Amino acid sequence: MRVIAGKFKGKKLLPPKSEFIRPTGDKVKQAIFTKLQFFVEGKRVLDLFSGSGALGIEALSRGAREVIFVDHSREGVNLTKTNLKNVGKLCEVIFSPFDKALEKFKGKFDLILLDPPYKSGYYEQCLETIYKRQLLSDDGVIVCERDRTLPFNVDYFEMFDSKNYGTVSVDYYKNKEKL
Repeated sequence: MRVIAGKFKGKKLLPPKSEFIRPTGDKVKQAIFTKLQFFVEGKRVLDLFSGSGALGIEALSRGAREVIFVDHSREGVNLTKTNLKNVGKLCEVIFSPFDKALEKFKGKFDLILLDPPYKSGYYEQCLETIYKRQLLSDDGVIVCERDRTLPFNVDYFEMFDSKNYGTVSVDYYKNKEKL
C-alpha cells in the first residue's frame, strides 16, 4: 500500500494485520482520486470507516484542507494514526461507531468517503444520517465503495457515476437537484 499522488506520493502505508480491515486497493484508490482530481484541493473530508486511513491520507496528499478519520476498531484507529505519522500529518482520528460519530459532527463536509464492511448493511443507515444531519455541503460528493454484488437503494442523494473494478463498485453521489 502506498500514496498514489500528491505531496506524499510514493510514501508507504502500513497494511492491516487483521482480516477485519479491508483497505482500498491501489487501483481503486487511484481511480477514485483521478475522478476527483480537481475537486479535493481545499476541501473538508470525512473518511468514515477509515481502516488504514489510506483514502483520507490520499485526500490530504492531494491538498484537502482537513480530513477527519473515524473507525470503530481500535486497530483501525491505531493504524490510521501510525500511517498519518509516517507521512508527517496530524489529523483528528475518532474511535467511535459511525452512528455516534455522525450525530456529533458540526458543519458540512465537501467529500465523504464511505467504505464500511461490505456485508454490514451500514450504507443506507450512513446515507440517511448524513442526509438528515445535512452533513454534505451543497456541492459535496459522497464516494461509496462496495461489493458490486450487493447493491443498495439510496433515496436521499443522486448517483452521478458508478464504476466497477473486479468485485468492487465505487458509486458517486451528490445532493439531489432542488426544484
